[in-house]
Amino acid sequence: MLPPPPRICGLPGGPPITSPRVKMSDGRYLAYKETGVPKENAKYKIIFVHGFGNSRHDVVIAANLPREIVEELGLYIVSFDRPGYGESDPDPKRTPKSMALDIEALADQLKIGDRFYLISFSMGGQTVWGALRYIPHRLAGAALLAPVVNYWWSGFPDNLSEEAFHMQPTEDQWAQRVGHYFPWLTYWWNTQKLFPGSSVAAGKAVLTQQDYELFPKIYSLRPNHKVKQQGEFESICRDLMIGFGSWDFSPLNLTNSFGSRKGQVHLWQGNEDTLVPVKLQRYIVQKLPWIQYHEVEGAGHLFPFAEGMAETILRELLLTEK
Repeated sequence: MLPPPPRICGLPGGPPITSPRVKMSDGRYLAYKETGVPKENAKYKIIFVHGFGNSRHDVVIAANLPREIVEELGLYIVSFDRPGYGESDPDPKRTPKSMALDIEALADQLKIGDRFYLISFSMGGQTVWGALRYIPHRLAGAALLAPVVNYWWSGFPDNLSEEAFHMQPTEDQWAQRVGHYFPWLTYWWNTQKLFPGSSVAAGKAVLTQQDYELFPKIYSLRPNHKVKQQGEFESICRDLMIGFGSWDFSPLNLTNSFGSRKGQVHLWQGNEDTLVPVKLQRYIVQKLPWIQYHEVEGAGHLFPFAEGMAETILRELLLTEK
């Protein structure tokens, strides 16, 4: 079954445009949201990348962050709808590289400056890995929060990635196999009724007790639920196709592009995460010792929304000696 065409924002029959947007070189638009102090007064300028099934409103690093902390640190934060989500136009050619270049274009059009900080959550990690590969010269630092791992990245020992892969529910194993080997079937697989599709896409993933307790706080961030208003194919299905597809590089083979320049990369992971295997994150940071690793004891996938975590993450990224 072919996916229906997307309902493009601003076009006849499509959702209305309610947010500011910037135009990419190929004519697409990205919708964005600014928070914090005015950028001309900011000490730290941050671009935040949302996760799977989220939008520009799901800014985990602003959750529970008191205004006095924002002003003390001098934070300017811009979040945006990744292509196909919210009010950003779909990008049928979306890849980790194209998303990194979108980040660069967004920074340039908003006049954020030559270098900025980049923070991602969950599936948004594909954008940060892409930025570390393709635009490292633009980054002052980066943080990946519970980044989704692609089991097919080269560099993992076969037994380790296979063991972690089979720790998932059977339906998620199949959904990821389809996304990797038969990406053109991703929409069909996750909408047909013969077999269960991705539990995460269906909102049926098994999470930790801490994750469930954080749900009310997460839902309160959204003024309305229009994350997938342009269609599921160009938002969550394309995320599955890219997140578990074939990449033209492996993050495990990245080198420290900061060199002697100031800057650092942090990776945060809950040790009880039921969606992203902690053992794979441990292996990644073992292979990439220049990444500062923070494992949160007793935490699930949604730990960045917990009380005090946003401030802790930001202070580690921005204020730790470099």
